[in-house]
Amino acid sequence: MTGAADEVGDAAALDAAVEDLAGRLRAGEQVLLGLDFDGVLAPLRDDPDQSRALPGSVDALARLAGVGGLHVALVSGRAIADLAALAQVPEGTWLVGSHGAERGRWTGAGLERVDLELEPPVAERLADLTTRLTEAVAGSTARVEHKPASVVLHTRTATRDDAARLTAVALALGGEGVDAMQGKDVVELAVLHVSKGDALATLRAELGASTVVYAGDDVTDERAFVTLDATDVTVKVGDGPTAARFRVHDPDAVTALLARMADAFGAS
Repeated sequence: MTGAADEVGDAAALDAAVEDLAGRLRAGEQVLLGLDFDGVLAPLRDDPDQSRALPGSVDALARLAGVGGLHVALVSGRAIADLAALAQVPEGTWLVGSHGAERGRWTGAGLERVDLELEPPVAERLADLTTRLTEAVAGSTARVEHKPASVVLHTRTATRDDAARLTAVALALGGEGVDAMQGKDVVELAVLHVSKGDALATLRAELGASTVVYAGDDVTDERAFVTLDATDVTVKVGDGPTAARFRVHDPDAVTALLARMADAFGAS
């Protein structure tokens, strides 16, 4: 699937897509609803530990969880334990963390996850990247986040000069065996080749979903948009060029979209 900013559908076209989804569910089809967390359900924060999904989105997801044939998944760059602690999702929600490297499901007993184990050479590569990036940020207000299959540079709180310098350092660490993904004030260095698009494709196949709905706001979400089918419902949150079919302005608009979906799908 390909697209450009001036080809994104308008609000009326998005409403029509929601009605089409409702018809598919009534016909007995399976639909996968995938959502990024930061910048989609939760407004972006300088301190990611303070991020929370907007209350209206939490309520709408609780309603959508009861719709037959609809499967809800959060697909995030966050580590899955972090995602589970912050997301406030209904029971049965699939959680995909670290851009697809981690996966689990939220149940009445908490997070049921599949642990990730790295081969020794890959684990050594990750340890080396972590050491080098940690040394690079020393003395700055940037921070380094550790994940099971990647290390992440966050520059949102850094000075402009430090952010530019450290971003260049992090990107230079990419290469053979290292997938460097640059997003909004972030560079993630992954030692496994994973993507949100691959994660959605795996869930789609396992669940037998005929249609995928996916909303995201960042560069890593564009990797998912371009892999999904032309008939899937892809939603860019925020400004910027996109391959998505539709666009909404911000997380508040996502809340409104989820509420419209719940109404159209007959959620209680």
